[in-house]
Amino acid sequence: MRKPILFIIIPCFNEETVLPITSKEFLAKLYSLINNKKIDSKSRILFVNDGSKDTTWNIITNLAKEDEHFIGISQSRNRGHQNAVLAGLIDSKDKCDITISIDCDGQDDINAIDSMVDEYINGADIVYGVRSSRKTDTFFKRFTAQSFYKLLNSLGAEVVYNHADYRLVSCKVLQEFANYKEVNIFLRGMFPLVGFKSTIVYYERHERIAGESHYPLRKMLALAFDGITSLSVKPLHLIIGIGTFVASLSFIAVFWSVVRQLTGNTVQGWASTTSIICFLGGIQLISIGILGEYIGKIYMEVKQRPRYIISERTDNINTNNKERKNVKKEDK
Repeated sequence: MRKPILFIIIPCFNEETVLPITSKEFLAKLYSLINNKKIDSKSRILFVNDGSKDTTWNIITNLAKEDEHFIGISQSRNRGHQNAVLAGLIDSKDKCDITISIDCDGQDDINAIDSMVDEYINGADIVYGVRSSRKTDTFFKRFTAQSFYKLLNSLGAEVVYNHADYRLVSCKVLQEFANYKEVNIFLRGMFPLVGFKSTIVYYERHERIAGESHYPLRKMLALAFDGITSLSVKPLHLIIGIGTFVASLSFIAVFWSVVRQLTGNTVQGWASTTSIICFLGGIQLISIGILGEYIGKIYMEVKQRPRYIISERTDNINTNNKERKNVKKEDK
């Protein structure tokens, strides 16, 4: 059986402090897999620079010069983690047999890559890396993350519990995944939609090796909202249900008011009237807000803007360097 070509996809955004450390670990893992004859020597580590403002791209280009197993692409500007991963996957789909996406901060256990490759050899086309525990998280992050996964599943979105974006995907899956053209992407909820045989590998998540997290609460909430509105239309159904319920209550309140008026037991005061108006107004504004979010996403989808733009490649840099050397030799 031919050994598979593996591309490890690593999105990077302002990672100058951690990249020099973790790049060595990724390379050691790649060589280990090659020496154990699990993957082909043509396998590569692909860094995706997501519009970093620091020296991340310079580090990537230097790594590519030092070892041919390092390659990199750079986006024209910062487009977010999901689009960075997507850029690496789509760019690799015709060059390899399998991809494994993993963050570069060293938190995800790279030793799980061995098990992922084994599962692929055993017939799985998608292997989800799932955290075995969340003991390294704060109580708030653990509670909100677990609640988010439960909420997504309750809304009808098919997601793997405690799985982020650490996964193996075969090129066969990527060829089909490339047909998904939406702009608002939530990868961990989209791959289950593609189908194919899948399995799970559990791993321990560690503390970040260096630097600070680039996913504050604001970004996590934005990702969660994207996940809900990109994968489920149940919030629209909930609006109908809430509207029907509130309309029923309002009808009962009107009937009750008429009865009280006819019996002469009317209650003077503005508090009850104001409360009802505010309640109904709040429901209407929430409903309009949810509808507006979906309409906004439709607006972005119909524009069909590119989800990522690659402005530079390390292989272009290496090619240019070789051409310059050849020119110098010819001049001599």
